[in-house]
Amino acid sequence: MLSEKWISAALLLQLCCTGSGSCGKVLVWPCDMSHWLNLKIILENLADRGHEVTVLVSPDSLIIDYSKPSTLNFEVIPLAQEGDFFANKLNDFLDLATTVMPTMSRWQSARKMQEFLLQLTGRLKLLCESVVYNQSIMKKLRETNYDVMVIDPVVHCGELIAELLEVPFVYTLRFFMGGTVEKYCGKLPAPPSYVPVVMKTLSLQEMEEFVQSSGEHGVVVFSLGSMVKNLTEEKANLIASALAQIPQKVLWRYKGTKPATLGANTRLYDWIPQNDLLGHPKAKAFITHGGTNGIYEGIYHGVPMVGVPMFADQHDNIAHMKAKGAAVEVNINTMTSADLHDALKTVINEPSYKENAMRLSSIHHDQPVKPLDRAVFWIEFVMRHKGAKHLRPAAHNLTWVQYHSLDVIGFLLACVATAIFLVTKCCLFSCQKFGRTGNKKKRE
Repeated sequence: MLSEKWISAALLLQLCCTGSGSCGKVLVWPCDMSHWLNLKIILENLADRGHEVTVLVSPDSLIIDYSKPSTLNFEVIPLAQEGDFFANKLNDFLDLATTVMPTMSRWQSARKMQEFLLQLTGRLKLLCESVVYNQSIMKKLRETNYDVMVIDPVVHCGELIAELLEVPFVYTLRFFMGGTVEKYCGKLPAPPSYVPVVMKTLSLQEMEEFVQSSGEHGVVVFSLGSMVKNLTEEKANLIASALAQIPQKVLWRYKGTKPATLGANTRLYDWIPQNDLLGHPKAKAFITHGGTNGIYEGIYHGVPMVGVPMFADQHDNIAHMKAKGAAVEVNINTMTSADLHDALKTVINEPSYKENAMRLSSIHHDQPVKPLDRAVFWIEFVMRHKGAKHLRPAAHNLTWVQYHSLDVIGFLLACVATAIFLVTKCCLFSCQKFGRTGNKKKRE
């Protein structure tokens, strides 16, 4: 039975919401893995502010644990489970992206990726149909009268559900470079003439002792994200050999077989508190695959990086960090032990990398509002203003001809055609003029 204190707190919160009219109902279409780690923080903050947050979740979810007590409500989609379908597909994708595709031409890689996505799309289509064709679920969702829908565009169908429920929606991130998916699935304006398109754990105390034992040399944090947990034996030994040659201690998130070349300065962990380690005064460098979470954590704490991008937006993220002078990139498919060793020496020993990382950190910290508060504000803003149509880009009002700049192209072609016509006429006139003059001279 709830104590009087908790009942009073709940009633007070309800009264505050009712009085201000600011509390609403939020429906969520999430994506699993690292995307959920970020989104969960925002959703829990919304729930703490009194909003009713409901997450539509697949029974195949890997890290979205809907069985634990939570301030969030979970609506499990009635879908027949297929064992470890998504876990197996995740492993297949990692093998494809890191081992198979790098050995192929761009055309072959594209075909191979298309084949894989078609296999995955079948399951995602079934997930979508299990919601939109399920009358009891759709009836329940309509009767709830949600104020806004928060959608991760990586998993398609969220936009369709929002359309059917006639609810405004907010995207959690950009998915493809140039917003390709958002443009076609969410009607996000992106005129091609203006928007270019491209593509067992040790205790924390023991971990702290290991970090402190590094002395003046400090530590290197190494993680390839939540998806990549194992590497081939050859690749793992190559990396371990490079790490063994540096004076820093290394904390490596890795669940594979212990490499034979692993040095005494390197420890393997199933999990590491990555953000906390990057914020530690002894953090000297961050070896990262270039995922969005890791990139922002590295920037926030001002830690120079060695980028090992493999797929998705990782190459683009590392390219940005290289351009800012805060990272060095190595190719995971072609790098040697010396390449990784040299990259680490460069970012650790050359002051410019640390200086540039700290400059980015200073810029990142210089904000009037905390990022979490800003994310919550805009979700609530859309709720309060019923979709915030006043912020719709003007591209929505363009005709098909204007959207594709066909009127501009037509005008330019007309100018070119006119210029060609005038030049041709001038040439013909000149030829005729000189021809007549020549004939006169012959007659004389």
